[in-house]
Amino acid sequence: MRFRLRYLHHDLALNEGQFVVGRSAACQLSLDDALISRRHAMIVVSGETVTVEDLASRNGVLVNGVRISTKTTIRPGDKIVVGSQELTLLGARTASAKDTMSLPAATATLPKIPAVADLSLDRPEPTAAGGDDQPGGEDSTMVRRVTAFKLLGGVADKALAMGRVDEAERLLAGPLNEVIEACRAGRHVSPWIVDIAARLSAKLATATAKGVWADYVIEVYQSQGRPCPAPVVDELNNAFRKVNAIDLVRLRAYLAGLREKAATLGPAERFLLQRIEGLERLAALR
Repeated sequence: MRFRLRYLHHDLALNEGQFVVGRSAACQLSLDDALISRRHAMIVVSGETVTVEDLASRNGVLVNGVRISTKTTIRPGDKIVVGSQELTLLGARTASAKDTMSLPAATATLPKIPAVADLSLDRPEPTAAGGDDQPGGEDSTMVRRVTAFKLLGGVADKALAMGRVDEAERLLAGPLNEVIEACRAGRHVSPWIVDIAARLSAKLATATAKGVWADYVIEVYQSQGRPCPAPVVDELNNAFRKVNAIDLVRLRAYLAGLREKAATLGPAERFLLQRIEGLERLAALR
């Protein structure tokens, strides 16, 4: 029996033998995801049996939502999660050469995702002297990190525009989690990266109707003690009309913190505060 491994919208032919999934270019399936180890998991096809094994990876391997600790037999339809990427084992089918690739030759690569250590760089973003498109001097490293996050957001935006909500959520879950964990740990995270992450999370809230993504936005800005920028507030307005479960306690605590420093806010920030108060009223009606 022939097996296939579905990743995003590609079917990879699984033939007899061992196949390693990881970040290393030496792996049969190389995925450029910061949550994936260099050699993360091994899939073995032996006759009619397929198994998957965690190669002592940092973040583990999940099969159908359950983390595995030993070599595990998988069957067509089972879902394997490595890092923030989902793979699905499929059975045989008649397929054209253009939509099925031989796994040993296939390398699926995502945009490079900034790791927590990258996000913690305590330096302001480059100004006009070395903007996003023309990094200059010591700011060039940060520009690359911000650009990488924007690139990932662009991929997710396209997936959302095509109605592939689950795909966009899988792409963003890992890197968004890294941002919020860095905020929770009290690390400095670039305000630019927070704004990008918050916008993407707010879009996920609108697309999925999951309150957890809206709560994410409030939590990251609460950790920074500043108002959400206008584009994020705009997207939250859309999200709050669709989701049913907003953490009102957190939202009100965030607003209380902003009100305490209202005297130090400029006119634009005070206007944003008023708009966030409008979000609270909207959430209270849900």
